[in-house]
Amino acid sequence: MLIKNHEQIKTLGQLKESGYITRSIKDEMRDNLIHKLRNDETLFNGIIGYEETVIPELERAVLSRHNIIFLGLRGQAKTRMARLLDNLLDAYIPVIAGTELNDDPFHPVSKAGKQIIEKEGGNTPIEWMHRSQRYTEKLATPDVTVADLIGDVDPIKAAALKLHYSDERVIHFGLIPRSNRCIFVINELPDLQARIQVALFNILQEEDIQIRGFKLRLPLDIQFVFTANPEDYTNRGSIVTPLKDRIDSQILTHYPRSIAHSKKITEQEAGLTQSQKENVCVPELLKTLIEEIAFQARESEYIDENSGVSARLTISAYENLISTAERRMLLNNETKTVARILDLYGVIPSITGKVELVYEGEQEGPMKIAHILINKSIREHFVQHFPNPDKIKEGEESNPYQEIIDWFNGGNFLDLLMNASGKKFESQLKQIPGLTHLVEKYNPESSVEEKLILMEFALFGMAEYSFLSKTAMDTRLQFRDILSSMLENSDKPGAVGLDSSDIF
Repeated sequence: MLIKNHEQIKTLGQLKESGYITRSIKDEMRDNLIHKLRNDETLFNGIIGYEETVIPELERAVLSRHNIIFLGLRGQAKTRMARLLDNLLDAYIPVIAGTELNDDPFHPVSKAGKQIIEKEGGNTPIEWMHRSQRYTEKLATPDVTVADLIGDVDPIKAAALKLHYSDERVIHFGLIPRSNRCIFVINELPDLQARIQVALFNILQEEDIQIRGFKLRLPLDIQFVFTANPEDYTNRGSIVTPLKDRIDSQILTHYPRSIAHSKKITEQEAGLTQSQKENVCVPELLKTLIEEIAFQARESEYIDENSGVSARLTISAYENLISTAERRMLLNNETKTVARILDLYGVIPSITGKVELVYEGEQEGPMKIAHILINKSIREHFVQHFPNPDKIKEGEESNPYQEIIDWFNGGNFLDLLMNASGKKFESQLKQIPGLTHLVEKYNPESSVEEKLILMEFALFGMAEYSFLSKTAMDTRLQFRDILSSMLENSDKPGAVGLDSSDIF
């Protein structure tokens, strides 16, 4: 319940006169959610792609006044969703001043709170607690103890206050009791030792706690939220069955289901400087390819699907893509630049550290897997901009790439330099007969900058469909006719042919 000019209410007597009505935290969140839904307010700012899946399930859980667990792979915004739940809390609530358990002035739970009211009555001092103070988060690690979460006897307090150990006042309360009337989140719940999970049973259901022989009836008012990764159920730990039974709603999260959603998340989360935003242009095609790398990784037979591929991969990759282009701009003393297809290879450090490889992938090596993912991304989107080479090979269509192929078959080659200036890059591409016409014909609406990148993209795509070869040579990428590359490769000891994952 909200009260105007709440800061003027400083005693229990004034609070009673105001007509304030206490609600449990779950009723409070439910009422505020109902208000927001009726007024069509945005509930979870920055959460993209969950509008029809996770968010409705979360809203139903709050309406049902449930304790909640978010279950999903890494990088699926589980913790962010939990942190946004404080938006459903009242702006301020009253607490008895000086109490460590955020005691409700009308229903104190601690002995200290009850004694203050008994002594002061209507003059009991009141403080107002902001919603930002009502969120507690704990990462579950193997070293977490019952004392951390529930509490323990404090010998220093006993000595300082000259109390006997049978006195309840010697107890030092842990995080959970101190989160009374708050949202309490435990991240990575399966990492919590089983005996520690058992300690949560009574708090979730019976509303009492036990500390070193003290059995305290504390009707704690807490909204519990847990997060867990399904992988943890088998690899590191598990959630004990009675605890799972006490968590009312299990909400499954997921990765973005479309490139469009994935793009929005990446652009929202990428940490770019103002100069990067102003001076480095990233064509839409490059943004799409960055996201496609993650989609390909999640389907790759080389990558452990149980581990998942976090959205952080595309965020880091996007930042590295821009930095790769920015570095080239600085080396050439240019003021602005456009990201290129070749810059995708600058994002490899963002890929290799964020995927868990299965045995076959470990044999191939993380660098090679990163190259395979980039190549597959290019192949996947090539046919959205140019005619499908497979149909051409089957004789279903005439070959619009023939003039380009003939130029390379004539003994010509192209070295694309990683750090070539904008003018050098443009002149290199435009020297290839038929390349400009190809882009003009199939992408007439593209801007001048986009057409240049599409010319480069056409060469990469033709290499993926074996019309050309591409080979890494130090700081440049060389395109040649496919036959001479195969012959050259076959001359190498042990060579059995050319594979697109072996080049660059």
